[in-house]
Amino acid sequence: MATSMRPSPSTAAASSRASSASSNRSDLLANPPVSAAEFRYEQVPFAHPLWILFSSGTTGLPKAIVHSHGGILIEQLKAIQFQMDMRSGERLFFYTTTGWMMWNFLVSCLVADVVPVLYDGSLMHPQPDALWRMYEQSGAALIGANPGYVNLLDKAGIVPRERFALEHLRCVMLAGSPVTPEVMAWFYRNVKQELWVQNGSGGTDICSAFVAGVPILPVYAGEIQARMLGVAAYAFNDRGEAVVDEVGELVITKPMPSMPVFMWGDKNFERYRESYFQEFPGFWRHGDFFRMNRRGGCFVLGRSDATLNRHGVRIGTAEIYRSLALLPEIDDSLIVNLDLPGGRFFMPLFVKLKGEGKLDAALEERIRQKLRQEYSPRHVPDRIYQVPDIPHTLTGKKMEVPVRRILAGTPLAKAANRDAVVNPHALDWFIEYARTQKDYTMQGG
Repeated sequence: MATSMRPSPSTAAASSRASSASSNRSDLLANPPVSAAEFRYEQVPFAHPLWILFSSGTTGLPKAIVHSHGGILIEQLKAIQFQMDMRSGERLFFYTTTGWMMWNFLVSCLVADVVPVLYDGSLMHPQPDALWRMYEQSGAALIGANPGYVNLLDKAGIVPRERFALEHLRCVMLAGSPVTPEVMAWFYRNVKQELWVQNGSGGTDICSAFVAGVPILPVYAGEIQARMLGVAAYAFNDRGEAVVDEVGELVITKPMPSMPVFMWGDKNFERYRESYFQEFPGFWRHGDFFRMNRRGGCFVLGRSDATLNRHGVRIGTAEIYRSLALLPEIDDSLIVNLDLPGGRFFMPLFVKLKGEGKLDAALEERIRQKLRQEYSPRHVPDRIYQVPDIPHTLTGKKMEVPVRRILAGTPLAKAANRDAVVNPHALDWFIEYARTQKDYTMQGG
């Protein structure tokens, strides 16, 4: 949610009147919601607070992150004009709620004379192709969504190229969770060949991306094309050394313009330092599992806080999810690793099945065999449980860290924020499991 840092009575009144006014631009210009005497510009310093964005709650209670006027302006212009290759007058759409940083990103495209397309409604109503109909009508050059949207379209049998004229569409941008090669291939197969499918990774922390698409570079399946301009992003190993072709922590070694100026209510910057600079003093640790190859291609493999560490081998949860997504019986999944006394661990897998499906011994064995063959024995969970739902944040991210904390005995009030969950009741199964199976879990099954 974005909030003005210095609301004035006249601004609040104008906002109230504007909300009931026509959304047509010519009507607004002919009948402005405020008089010329009320409306004014104010010169502020570069680091003057612009808005508060709240983190999604993927790793615990949300943070109230304050960004600056100058930092956001520079970052948005760079991203929209250079990284996304948007041109004056073109239209851009990203399916987002107002609680996700992509909403701020979407409306910020006005600074580059790019037209934001706003949509208030369900992505699957009245028909599963609702958004594609809107894409066609709006003539959007760039559209964006969470990779999970592709699964919904695939299940509904939607093939946009057979139904809609999308001659204006040049680019599809995927963000919010790791993107698999299969998801990228779906767009080339079902939308059109002459398309730039890019994906990136960043966060509410900077209201931008660290790694993203580059219009002059080739696209490789499942790969983020490069680091963003001016972003010193590296993979660090446990010794704080930059590594290539190895999985490590995503670390930013030099300042970016849109790093937060502070966190709201954070006296002495204690939570700021704890959130970003505790692991590698002097360097920003973002909390993502990250790998970069020798040509500069990037892979974000999930939250490092949710890393599955078995016998010293670190496993990205995205690997598990990609494999399970190819099983027709599985609708969604979540996996965590619990540290146990004596250096032991317990790694349970939770699956939501499609329709009225039931988890039986045969399906369990297929899951185990698939993970063993495609990856390694260490990827195989200790136990598999069927659950009614998988908790996701409002921005579509699996709540791995909050679930792990709940299973480890952390009270819900400290482990997660129900208001940040798409289906708050999805947490209930895990809360009850932690209460009734704690002794079993802590013994490692």
